[in-house]
Amino acid sequence: MTHSRPVVVITGASAGHGRAVARAFARQGADIGLLARGHEGLEAAKREVESLGGRAIAVPVDVADAQQLEAAADTVEREFGPITVWVNNAMASMFAPVMRMRPDEIKRVTDVTYLGAVYGTMAALRRMVPRDRGTIIQVGSALAYRGIPLQAAYCAAKQALLAFTESLRTELLHDKSRVRVTMVQMPAMNTPQFVWTRNRMSHKARPVPPIYQPEAAAETVVWAASHDRREIEVGATTVFAVLANKLLPAIVDRYLARKGYRIQQTRELVDPNQPENLWKPVKGDHGAHGPFDEKALSRSPQVWTTRHRSMMLAAAGLGALAALSMVARRAPGGLAGLRTTGLRGAMATRIPLLRT
Repeated sequence: MTHSRPVVVITGASAGHGRAVARAFARQGADIGLLARGHEGLEAAKREVESLGGRAIAVPVDVADAQQLEAAADTVEREFGPITVWVNNAMASMFAPVMRMRPDEIKRVTDVTYLGAVYGTMAALRRMVPRDRGTIIQVGSALAYRGIPLQAAYCAAKQALLAFTESLRTELLHDKSRVRVTMVQMPAMNTPQFVWTRNRMSHKARPVPPIYQPEAAAETVVWAASHDRREIEVGATTVFAVLANKLLPAIVDRYLARKGYRIQQTRELVDPNQPENLWKPVKGDHGAHGPFDEKALSRSPQVWTTRHRSMMLAAAGLGALAALSMVARRAPGGLAGLRTTGLRGAMATRIPLLRT
C-alpha cells in the first residue's frame, strides 16, 4: 500500500520544542505519532495537529524505556503505515553544579536525553533499514560542542548523541543505505523547560541569551526531513559556540567561569514548591512556549542562509567574478596583462597598500 502522507514520530511532543515540531509537520499534512509522558499535553497536541490539517495518535511513553519505544513504533505503524521520519527530541535536564547532583539524577538525565534518542534511533532503524528509506533527525544543541556550568549532565548527553550519530552515519554509508540521519543543533529556546527543570540554584533558571522561539527551530526540523544535510546549526550563537570552542577553548572556559552562573539565572528566587518533571510529567498542558516571549526571537537569518547556501555560494561566486573582471579591466594590458602579472600584482597597481 502506498502512503502519500509522511508518517512522522516525534518524541517529547507534548510541550516545548516538540510541540512546535508537531504543529509544523501538521501544516504539511503529516500523520504524526506523538510520544511523551504527559497525557494532558499529548491530547492537547493531538487536537492541535488535527486542527492544522494533520492526523495524530497520542502514545504515552517514557523514552528511557526501550521496550516502550518499540511498542510505540508498532502502534504508530499500525495506525498510519510505515514511519518515514523519526524525530528524537525528548530531553531532561537539571540546573546544579556537579557537586550538588546525585548519581541517580545524572543517570536520569542521561537515560532520557541520550539513551532515549539512542533507543528511538534503534526503533526507527529496525523499520527503515529493511525498507531502505527514511530519515532520522536528532535534535541536538550548541552544547553538543561546548559544555557550560550548571548543566553538565545535559551537555554530556548531547555530546554523546553527537558521537553516536557520527558513528551511525558512517555505518549507514558503509552499507550504502538510503536511510538518512541528520543532527540539528539548537540554540537557547523559550520553552517550558526552564519552568519545570529541577533546580538547586537560589534563583530561577533561564536560557542563555539570545533566546529563540521554538517555532524558528521547528521549521528547520521540518526542512531537514526533506533535505539531505549532515548537520544543521540553528542560530548565529550556535555557530559561534562551535567555532569559539574549536579555536579558543581556554578563553571560553574562563568566560563561562565568570559569567556562566549569572547568565543562566533570573533575578527571581526559586519557588520551593515549583513542579519538576525529572521523574514524572508535570500535570496540565504547557504548550510550546516558556515565560520569555518578550525576549525571544522568532526568526534566525542564519537559518535562512543555511537553507539557501547554494544561492549564497552562487552569489559569492558571481561577486568574485565581478571583482576579478574589474581588476582585469584596470590591469595594464587588460586580461592578458592580468595573466602575466597575476592577480596580486594587478591589484597592487590600483591599491598601494597591496604593494610590497
